[in-house]
Amino acid sequence: MSSATGRRATRERATKETKVSVTIDLDGHGRTDISTGVPFYDHMLDQLGRHGGFDLTVVTEGDVHIDAHHTVEDTAIVLGEAFREALGDKAGVRRFASGRYPLDEALVDVALDLSGRPFVVWALDLPAAVPLGNPPFDPNLAEHAITSFATAAAITLHVELVRGRNVHHIVEATFKGLARTLRDAVRVEGDGVPGTKGVLS
Repeated sequence: MSSATGRRATRERATKETKVSVTIDLDGHGRTDISTGVPFYDHMLDQLGRHGGFDLTVVTEGDVHIDAHHTVEDTAIVLGEAFREALGDKAGVRRFASGRYPLDEALVDVALDLSGRPFVVWALDLPAAVPLGNPPFDPNLAEHAITSFATAAAITLHVELVRGRNVHHIVEATFKGLARTLRDAVRVEGDGVPGTKGVLS
């Protein structure tokens, strides 16, 4: 189910494992209301909305009594679908964005293209770490969440760890970096679709 007005979209999805509802406004003010049942994931999605400048509402009911995997994956898929729908035909958007994003000792490089062609390069090997929060978020789920989002959003995305020791810092820098590059890439600079084909898909 979906609906869109301007650069705003709502997507919903229900399976035997999860029920997800996401609303995003790309031209919002960074207001967020996140509830997935996984507190650390809520924190990361909050960073995505706040630093992306998006108004973002996420409500997920999932089988977190088993583990967080289904909740994280399905939420990321629906978020990516909503993001893609809110972009519409991408007329006038900047399209490309990149940067290096620090959090204390951690430094992460993020580059993306709103290409319409999903492709992810993940060069971010995390140090060994215990799960974060309760119910626990396995830090390795960060790759799965961001890859699922980028694939559903049809984004070309490269993420590389420059340096870092603290897993919390690395994961948070990655989500904040993704947010800032998305914010730059969706910025409207002109009128036409930024591609030689006249369409980004």
